[in-house]
Amino acid sequence: MTAVLGGLDAERREWVEAARARLSRARITELVVSMVDIPSPTGEEAELAQWLADTLSAAGLEGRHQVIDDRQGNAVGRLRGAGTGDDVLLYAPIDTFTVGDEAEDLPWIGDTLRPDMRPRAEVHGDHVLGLGASNPKGHAAAVVAAAEALVGTPLAGDVIVGLGAGGMPTNGRTTRGLTRRNAGQGVGCSFLLEQGVWADHAVIAKPGWAVAWEEVGLCWFQVRVRGTFSYVGSRHRMPYRNPIAHAAVVVQELEAWFPQYAARHTDGLVAPQGIVASIEGGWPRLASATSALCRFTVDLRTSPRQTPADVRREFAAAIDEIRGRFPDIGIDWDMVLSIPGTATPEDAPVIRAAVAAWEEATGRPHAPIVANSGATDANILRGRGIPTARIGMDRIGPDAPVRLDFPAGMNVVDVREAERLARHLIHTVVDLAGRPRG
Repeated sequence: MTAVLGGLDAERREWVEAARARLSRARITELVVSMVDIPSPTGEEAELAQWLADTLSAAGLEGRHQVIDDRQGNAVGRLRGAGTGDDVLLYAPIDTFTVGDEAEDLPWIGDTLRPDMRPRAEVHGDHVLGLGASNPKGHAAAVVAAAEALVGTPLAGDVIVGLGAGGMPTNGRTTRGLTRRNAGQGVGCSFLLEQGVWADHAVIAKPGWAVAWEEVGLCWFQVRVRGTFSYVGSRHRMPYRNPIAHAAVVVQELEAWFPQYAARHTDGLVAPQGIVASIEGGWPRLASATSALCRFTVDLRTSPRQTPADVRREFAAAIDEIRGRFPDIGIDWDMVLSIPGTATPEDAPVIRAAVAAWEEATGRPHAPIVANSGATDANILRGRGIPTARIGMDRIGPDAPVRLDFPAGMNVVDVREAERLARHLIHTVVDLAGRPRG
């Protein structure tokens, strides 16, 4: 009788162990350092994409730089199998959440750029510090390391590596001569699929050491609060309607509403949150005048059980309630962006394979992470029809060179975690692509 280990028979288990033996932390560290040292803010990933394509080619895959424009591109690699099995896409984005340039990041990121906020890698034992070192570049490095280690494995299906531009939840930047607005929100992933890169299953490497089969989407709103253009010297003589003061009331009302919204839609693996993200009104050079308009943006995360139309109506009801309590405040708004949340059936082969690999790695039944409110390109993959699992690394621990906070969670990677992720990806790939179809 053939032994089954971690969901694999003895032969395929040997393939997994042989590939894992080719992994090394030194190589993963080298990949992370090289990626961090090539800046790749959203809209300017082309140099990194070219380097990754060359790296994949040098490892024995069919690597290529998929050009989107003169500054933005994806890296694609293919490790061909026998053509008799399912193809598996290992995917990770490559653009950073912030830019790493004082001119763009300050003062909104803080008073100064910390070392982990700059695109210059520092190695501290088992940790690498630098902009995007963990999310996304450490995850992308785990994908590349897993693909390199699988070279020579007699798979039935192909392994496809997709390293995509524009994965961050942002619209296009307009600095340094950039003009295209659709540079983020999964544009690289979408372009990858449009241009013929397709698979039977996909695994996206993004943070969280557990398998996820669903995640939130997002709707963005612009809220406009109307007032009267006036002058400080006339406040006591003419009608005074300061839209900034009124916007403060609306912001406070929405901030109180967001937890209620989250509670209504918390189920499965998700707990969709909302924030007021930015606000503008008036002329900074003209502090003596009130403007006629103050506007702000809202990011409202959404459950896979909601449509953007549902969310729009729910937001409209919230604004109507605020209008009813404050009839003197003039408010109008628009939904300016929508990406639906998505889910893959829990019994889909890619989910079963990823869960089996997790259980083999941990020696215990799988325990998913719940109450998630982070969105990734998994929504693009699932929305186009590819069953997709998400798996990633755990947070840095107390032995990290900096204390954990949000930017450190993005910008400091534990190479041991990246190696564990690569080992998981190898197992999952062999499970899915290691057998002939049928």
